[in-house]
Amino acid sequence: MKLRSRLAPYVYILPALIIVLAFRTLPILSSFTASFTDYDIGGFHGFIGFDNYARMLSDARFWQSVVNTLYFVIGVVPAGIIIPLFLAILLRGKLAGKSFYRTIYFLPVVTSAVAISVVWAWLYNPEAGPINQIITLFGGEPLLWLREPRGVFEMLLSPLGIHPRGILAGPSLALVSLMIVSVWKSTGYNTVLFLAGLENIPGTYYEAAKLDGAGTWGTFRNITWPLLSPTTYYVLIMSTIISFKTFALVYVMTPPPGGGPLGTTNVIVFYLFQKAFDRFDIGYASAISVFLFLVLLSLTVIQRKIAGRKVHYGS
Repeated sequence: MKLRSRLAPYVYILPALIIVLAFRTLPILSSFTASFTDYDIGGFHGFIGFDNYARMLSDARFWQSVVNTLYFVIGVVPAGIIIPLFLAILLRGKLAGKSFYRTIYFLPVVTSAVAISVVWAWLYNPEAGPINQIITLFGGEPLLWLREPRGVFEMLLSPLGIHPRGILAGPSLALVSLMIVSVWKSTGYNTVLFLAGLENIPGTYYEAAKLDGAGTWGTFRNITWPLLSPTTYYVLIMSTIISFKTFALVYVMTPPPGGGPLGTTNVIVFYLFQKAFDRFDIGYASAISVFLFLVLLSLTVIQRKIAGRKVHYGS
């Protein structure tokens, strides 16, 4: 009986364990092994050591995808924290029709990324898109949006006679357009998380702060923000990982083969997809996936070391 009682929990988790091993663990190990091989549509051609990783160092398009991804993460993650936090505070307060607004904000989360991409591609259309029509209605110049390869800093500073080049030109307008859609889609989910965090803060803290004469900013800085740190930390980690893995928006809104105008929306996962499923260069694509895994692992450890120290779990 003792043996059966000890084995019972493992029997219960066995189906889930098999699924995880078959569809998670084994593909990860296979990808890691393939990164050291010359493996393409023609099959396995032998082990080549670190040649695929050395190839990455001299691949200009790969490094362009890295820079584009960093732009994307830097643009999306802070906005994906600040905007939902602001909305959560509004929705927690005395606002008429709060249930309606909560539903509206969450709808993009449960909507297919492909459907959202198609709709936003139409909104961004330079000729017939509503966004450009609104801009021209107020006397502005229509923009190319998803077709614009110039960096946003270059576009803003050019009228002043300043012409930054390279990285200093900033992300292209096409990539910024994708950032806007990404933030819009994730806002509802992050807002719900912050709402849950706000609901867990005891009201007695706010009552004590009010009796002490604390203002709105003082209350937020000394009560709301510290006690929301676990939620903020989770949103930071998940938003970073999701932003690094963005793919659907790029694939649908700025389709292959270029990854947007002059490759300016060609992020890491999109480039990996091109190598693996367009050119069937499985070995090189696997090396890129290992690189992405190591980057995400390193960033998670760094965020845990730095941001994790400032998380207050007690309320």
